[in-house]
Amino acid sequence: MTLLKLYGLLPLLLLGGAVVVLLLIVSFYRNLMFTVAYTVVIFTAAIVSIFFTPRPGQIAGTLLVMDGYTLFYISLFAAASLAVTLLSYSYFRERSENSQEFYILLILATLGASVLAASGNFISLFLGLEILSVSLYVLISYLRDFEQCIEAGVKYLILAAASSAFLLFGIALFYAECGTMGFETISQLLLIHGMPTPLLYAAIGLLFVGFGFKLAIVPFHMWTPDVYEGAPAPVAAYIATVSKGAMFALLLRFFFIMGAHQYEKMLFLFSIIAAASMFTGNLLALRQDNVKRILAYSSIAHLGYLLVAFIAGGSIAIEASSFYLVSYFITTLVAFGVVAVLSGIRRDADSLDDYRGLFWRRPWLAAAMTAALLSLAGIPLTAGFLAKYYLVVAGVQSGIWTLVVILIVNSAISLYYYMRIVAAMYAGKDDEVKAGEGIFISSPAGGAALCVMTVLIVWIGVYPQTLIDIISAVIKW
Repeated sequence: MTLLKLYGLLPLLLLGGAVVVLLLIVSFYRNLMFTVAYTVVIFTAAIVSIFFTPRPGQIAGTLLVMDGYTLFYISLFAAASLAVTLLSYSYFRERSENSQEFYILLILATLGASVLAASGNFISLFLGLEILSVSLYVLISYLRDFEQCIEAGVKYLILAAASSAFLLFGIALFYAECGTMGFETISQLLLIHGMPTPLLYAAIGLLFVGFGFKLAIVPFHMWTPDVYEGAPAPVAAYIATVSKGAMFALLLRFFFIMGAHQYEKMLFLFSIIAAASMFTGNLLALRQDNVKRILAYSSIAHLGYLLVAFIAGGSIAIEASSFYLVSYFITTLVAFGVVAVLSGIRRDADSLDDYRGLFWRRPWLAAAMTAALLSLAGIPLTAGFLAKYYLVVAGVQSGIWTLVVILIVNSAISLYYYMRIVAAMYAGKDDEVKAGEGIFISSPAGGAALCVMTVLIVWIGVYPQTLIDIISAVIKW
């Protein structure tokens, strides 16, 4: 470990050290506003540190890989966590007397997600996954006075523990067959010996069960609507963005290093899962009247869309996936941010009736939600449209026409349930409404975060070149 390599860990050291310092501060001085301000400073510092962090490559053997790809995703996770911090201030101030520990767990979960993105070894993979998962168990059930939160936390705990068991068993099989845990070393052994052995196929299958649960793709998606509905709105936003983004970043690195695209059987399996995720997420969302459950099923479909780029392979797949994730992060945070702002003290604003006539009472919130929903649907002049276009281009270049057609068909299906929410928001003034109990944006910072992200949805949709240039320049193996 040289000084350069230690300096290369600066973003991770900032997040890890911040947790220890905040634990000590909260033990002696409990002030919610100070804790939130401290958390904002830490996430901002983590983002700024990316510009001063060298890229030493592999650190501590193959445990961590600090390259442009890793730093890009760490900055994305820190920015999303910063938005969640700003949106959660008013939400938790109204519902819990002691909310300081929430921000300790949020920083810790972001550290786990960052370690996942930097993983080049099964040891760091499992370490990052457990840091993220254990933090999420508590974050989901943080509001102990709400039965739904406790139920969602228990469901996530049981299913996540089961998926971790599959993941560990797969890692054990990899080690038994290859005698190493480094991704690069395993890849070299596969090149030497040719086709994977039956034991390695079993190991890959078990690993994919663990990945599939965190990504909430079919057939590992059953927990998603219940957990999204029961979790506090800011936590649901975090799960939908940072948690899934970290696992997808890891999946992309792992399978590209392993050379998965040379195995047709594996790609065929991924293709079936992608198609099933798109149809399952969109078709089940059609029958929902709960906004958080609609967004949950929508997230299942969006991970199916992302798998199209993954299956396409090549450098454009990495760029398309990264562009899509940035757009999806911003859009999803806006949607859940509006839910958090409208939520009453006793329950979240998750019923479709809560949004009926919203435009006539709070036009700016209705505009933000409309921009988010149109982006999720892939309507032109939004970030979501160009993100899906990028996926289609990747699929066409690779000749996976069936998946491209399925993606387009499912985007058309999704229009129905997105437009249901939009139609409810712009319903007439005389329609019955239930959202009058909302707490609105009592935090100027939360309102500013929503405004900035809404502008970004439109800006990326109209002028995406800046983001494309950043991704092309930074994300290189």
